[in-house]
Amino acid sequence: MFTSDLRRAVETAEIAFAGTELQILHDWRLRECNYGSGNGMPANELHRDQPAHLDQPYPDGESWTQAIDRVGWFLRDLRASYDGSRVLVIGHVATRWGLQHHLDGRPLAQLMADGFEWQLGWQYQTTDGS
Repeated sequence: MFTSDLRRAVETAEIAFAGTELQILHDWRLRECNYGSGNGMPANELHRDQPAHLDQPYPDGESWTQAIDRVGWFLRDLRASYDGSRVLVIGHVATRWGLQHHLDGRPLAQLMADGFEWQLGWQYQTTDGS
């Protein structure tokens, strides 16, 4: 199981799997988009100009494209190390959009335009050669 280093994701994994033998792995590539100097800002204010940061990094941070690319790098390594295994990934918006982009082929601009609506779990299956 992999989690991002954001404390809420880590706490979720620790609570959910306390007392089990499951290994919890923290992978920095599953972190939320780095909003740079906007980190900690109220979400409605931060995301007001979200499309402007599709390719342009937030001041002192990264762009959504950079964040989604990290998830792709994680997926390539995941296939190499855990091929054929079931893996639980706990993350945030960048993780979700990265999975949708890299595994379902959805363009990041479309994902951003559609917005993010939380739901209880998503499932993906990797395919050979992707």
